[in-house]
Amino acid sequence: MRTRNILLACGLAIILIGVTAAVTYSLAQSNDEQLEEYQGTDREYLSFDQIDHLTHDIELPESMTFCGEEVPLDLFFVRERLERELIINTYRHSTTLLTLKRTTRWFPVMEPIMVQYGLPEDFKYLAMIESELTNAVSSSKAVGFWQFLESTGKEYGLEINKEVDMRYNVEKETVAACKYLKESYRKFGNWTASAAAYNGGNSRISRTIEEQRVDSYYDMRLAEETQRYVFRILALKLITENPEKYGFQIGDNGWYQPFEYNIVTVTESIPNLIDFAYEQGTNYKMLKYFNPWMRSNSLTVSAGKSYDIKIPTGKFAKTHKPMRNKE
Repeated sequence: MRTRNILLACGLAIILIGVTAAVTYSLAQSNDEQLEEYQGTDREYLSFDQIDHLTHDIELPESMTFCGEEVPLDLFFVRERLERELIINTYRHSTTLLTLKRTTRWFPVMEPIMVQYGLPEDFKYLAMIESELTNAVSSSKAVGFWQFLESTGKEYGLEINKEVDMRYNVEKETVAACKYLKESYRKFGNWTASAAAYNGGNSRISRTIEEQRVDSYYDMRLAEETQRYVFRILALKLITENPEKYGFQIGDNGWYQPFEYNIVTVTESIPNLIDFAYEQGTNYKMLKYFNPWMRSNSLTVSAGKSYDIKIPTGKFAKTHKPMRNKE
């Protein structure tokens, strides 16, 4: 009886092994067919939304520049630091994807200002890592696309009070950022160090140059956040210039479109912005959405002063009909 039970157990085990092997082979063959279908004739890059849980290595460029300045990719630690940030941002799917989608709305706003003030357009990638192209507020109370502290914002000409905070005005804060970065360039003589100083501060970069007797950002030993800073900018530049290569596929209708609006210039105070919004054919929510720099329910306009207010038009003007006032 014991021998018979042993033989029966062995037989069941053989059957189970056979079934498992068959299922495994079938799944593997199915996966191979799926890979072949998605890869097609070009087997170099795969789309993340087509193949789940596929992780591949990142191909670094042979050469690249930042603001026309060569990135020394022949140095092993430069390549490895760039690779680190490229991998992090490539596989940081949701955040990087949303930031990419915002570029088509906000780069057309920022680029002409940079050209006007003589700032290289590569600095738009700095805004991407600072705020993900949103009016973010940091734990240190830095605000806006360019993350200005209140004191620094006022120093560079931004109006900041209870009713108005121009750090939330993309155009005006971009002008302030251009002035700040141009001042850094006059101090350091290169854009890469100026970018690092945007994070670490001009005085810290100056002290590092003097103490370590180096003049290149890539030769400086800095705090970890500043050490990573420029490489994060470089990574976003590579991904933004060729998103498909890094697995981000966005359809023509997936990119966020630039806002459409008319400008209304006001020279008198507005006691109630809700009433003003309806007088302009919109509502309070959309008024604040297009003018986030207005931080109160009213707007005081001093004598001789004026404000430009954006009123949404076209497809951006669509709202629900306002409720009737209660009698």
